[in-house]
Amino acid sequence: MTRGALALLVVTFALATPAFAEHEIFYRYTVLGYVKDAAGKPRPGQTVELTRDKTGFSYLGDTDEAGLFVIVVRLGDESVGESLTLRMSGLQQRLVARFDPANHVEERGTRVDLEGSKALERPALFRATLANMLAAPAR
Repeated sequence: MTRGALALLVVTFALATPAFAEHEIFYRYTVLGYVKDAAGKPRPGQTVELTRDKTGFSYLGDTDEAGLFVIVVRLGDESVGESLTLRMSGLQQRLVARFDPANHVEERGTRVDLEGSKALERPALFRATLANMLAAPAR
C-alpha cells in the first residue's frame, strides 16, 4: 500500500467516525445554587470554586445580583460517583457526582445553596432551577 493510499484510508476513517463534542450532556455536570448571608439576602459578586478531588482541577463561578452561581464541570459517563469539593470563603462542602451514565438526554447536576455558614445540597431542585435560569431573560 502506498503512502498516498494509506493517508486516504486514514482520512476516510477519520471522517466516517462520529465526532462527539465535549459540550454534550454526557460530558458535563452542572453545580448551581444561591449564595446568601445568614439573614437570607443574596451575596452578589462572590466567587465559588468547585474542585474535582480525583484530579485537583478546579472550576470557578461568580454569583450574579440574585446570588446565583453556575459551574459546569467536564465529567463523562465514567465519572459517576466521583468526589467533588465546593468552596467559598472558608465554607466547604463535599459532593458526589450522582447521575445515570446511560441517560444522555437529561442534564446532570445538583443544586447547592450556601446560606450563612451552611451548605445545603438540594438535588431535587436542580432541574427546576436550571430551567428557570435558562428561561429568564438575559440581563
